[in-house]
Amino acid sequence: MSEIKLFDKWDTEGIAVEDMGLKRYVNLKPIIVPRSFGRSSGKQFHKSQMHIVERLMNRMFVAGHRGKKHRITSGMNVGKTLAVTDIIVDCFDILEKKAGKNPVEVFVRAVENSAVREEVTSFQVGGIIVRKAVITSPQRRVDLALRYITQGSYQKAFKSPKKMAVCLAEELLAAFNGDSQNSFAMKAKERMEREASGAR
Repeated sequence: MSEIKLFDKWDTEGIAVEDMGLKRYVNLKPIIVPRSFGRSSGKQFHKSQMHIVERLMNRMFVAGHRGKKHRITSGMNVGKTLAVTDIIVDCFDILEKKAGKNPVEVFVRAVENSAVREEVTSFQVGGIIVRKAVITSPQRRVDLALRYITQGSYQKAFKSPKKMAVCLAEELLAAFNGDSQNSFAMKAKERMEREASGAR
């Protein structure tokens, strides 16, 4: 099993998920090419069984969407598996040079750091709308972290001379270091948790 490396480059066997709430929802089983082609999509909670890098690749296909306004197009990478794979491999190469660590470990720590713990929901009581703080489910925590990481890096790369791989590496490195000044995902997490704290 130890000979199986991600993209034939990086070992994932020694990496542990430190956040106990996310342990069952971040899959790091040894695999060479993280591509399942939706084999398990009919099963409930199938996302939890997918490799975490594959989930990042799937988010990259539609990275630009934010809310309902579609300010940035998402048509750049849709259906281009090879293009997205190249972006991820280049990004991990950059992370390995800059952080001096296994890039998969840096990515997992970035997801843990940018995973939202609390958010706000709205519901109607009589004739008024009430906002209330709720605890975010573990699977949604991972979903939101991946969404904000890809959106933040895609926004930096959009109409910019910087390549997508460089922007994604910068976003992951900032989230890994807990730098909310330079990480879109960390900013989004802090904003949501601040709103939840006010609605408690």
